[in-house]
Amino acid sequence: MFKGILITKDDAGYRAEVQQIDEAVLPDGDVTVRVEWSTLNYKDGLAITGKSPVVRRFPMIPGIDFAGTVTQSSHPDWQAGDKVILNGWGVGETHCGGLAEVARVKGDWLVPLPKAFTTRQAMAIGTAGYTAMLCVLALEKHGIKPEDGEILVTGANGGVGSVAIALLARLGYTVVASTGRPAEAEHLKALGAETLIERSELAAPGKPIGKERWAGVVDTVGSHTLANACATTKYRGAVAACGLAGGMDFPATVAPFILRGVTLYGIDSVMAPRSVRQEAWDRLARDLDIGKLNSVTREIGLAEAIQVGAELLDGKVRGRVVVNLAQ
Repeated sequence: MFKGILITKDDAGYRAEVQQIDEAVLPDGDVTVRVEWSTLNYKDGLAITGKSPVVRRFPMIPGIDFAGTVTQSSHPDWQAGDKVILNGWGVGETHCGGLAEVARVKGDWLVPLPKAFTTRQAMAIGTAGYTAMLCVLALEKHGIKPEDGEILVTGANGGVGSVAIALLARLGYTVVASTGRPAEAEHLKALGAETLIERSELAAPGKPIGKERWAGVVDTVGSHTLANACATTKYRGAVAACGLAGGMDFPATVAPFILRGVTLYGIDSVMAPRSVRQEAWDRLARDLDIGKLNSVTREIGLAEAIQVGAELLDGKVRGRVVVNLAQ
């Protein structure tokens, strides 16, 4: 038996509760991990509250991320004592995830914990930071350089946005942060944002094509925000889209793409191949100022995770939340 959050759905309804869980609940896998730290992402909030059909199998342990120590392995790449990270791969949705003291997964889903990070720091980064790095890599590989102009980051107070700002600023880019919380201006500037714009400037329906401003964009919002970001991206610029906090729709036209040669990159962190994950984590170890990340990280215990998951969906959570499985 081990402690964790278990989501059930039956005639009594949909419930997420902290309880003692029988190991028989765990699915098949060739590596068992003693989870030390997990985290809360937007998708975790959806799973915990049931506000979106994220969970596809019941009972389910939520948590799309975890970091910990291997306790048993029949996989050739891992042995007991190895420190590992998992992001995505459907854990917390179709395969029991990281908001519990024990996880059993496929060894192919794991990456080694970089020596630069503790397991807590890795979860302060989590899927949010790993996704932010994938976005930055997409802009870099497109050829966008710091001297090319401003980079827009939408949803700047969220986990992806916060890490994206810190990464881009450290790499020398001029970052403009879009946020609906102007009171957080000093916090965002401390992360590295040069200037801020109100979320409302991008959130309403806009023109098919607008004045060129952004050399590149990291968008976590979708809907009108993504459409307006594309419409105001410079000639041959690029937009990395990774989120849908504002909606799944994309009310845009082809104008920015065929008149300005703008490229829209879809960033998937869930099923990205291991080589891509390894590149992202290697770059995070090199390029992320972990001190800045500490300033936007809140630590909670498992008992608080259900309430904080609901707060996350309501836009009440700034930056990153790490969950200490030892509490």
